Amino acid sequence: MDGRDRLFWIDRKLGEDAARARRWKYGWVIGIGAAGVGSLAAVPFVAAKDRVDWYVSAATAAVGVVPLLAMPLEVTRDAPKLRAALAAGPLDDGARVCALLADAEGKLAADAADERWQRGWWMHAGNIGFNTGVLLFLGLGYHHWSSGLINGLAGAAVGEALLFTQPTGAIDAAATYRRGDLSSEGKAGAPLCWGWTYALGF
Repeated sequence: MDGRDRLFWIDRKLGEDAARARRWKYGWVIGIGAAGVGSLAAVPFVAAKDRVDWYVSAATAAVGVVPLLAMPLEVTRDAPKLRAALAAGPLDDGARVCALLADAEGKLAADAADERWQRGWWMHAGNIGFNTGVLLFLGLGYHHWSSGLINGLAGAAVGEALLFTQPTGAIDAAATYRRGDLSSEGKAGAPLCWGWTYALGF
């Protein structure tokens, strides 16, 4: 597969992964956000001594939503940038194709690394640690051990589900690209870009 075909392949893979990442993000934002709003809506209907449980539930929902909005997967930003660069001009110049391919390879490597980082053991540890803190806050602070256990276990379960459902398309695409196991679709006769292809380590 020549340089232009490799470029189109990376563009397609990042575009597909970015679409999945956006659906994943907004699906979880809506779901967790709705749970938080539901907890707040229930506050007027519960005993005053139990309201802290529902406030904590709403607060933990907010904690779950903020990182999804503030730190989206990098592929959701890189894919549109690459698509815009490809659309900015014709790909009939060998030097431009090779420069774009180098940039695309870098984006693919960075996006794969970001997806690995966002599913690292530290994320799981942070999730368990935070929700253990919620349990202890309600249990030790208010002697609400039952609600603390419910909040802690539910929060940990949601956090783990969020991590395990995170898209990993860039990781898979980077591994495929590194192996050279690419489909030969749409050959366009562009330069091979020997100076750039596989120059980066994934």
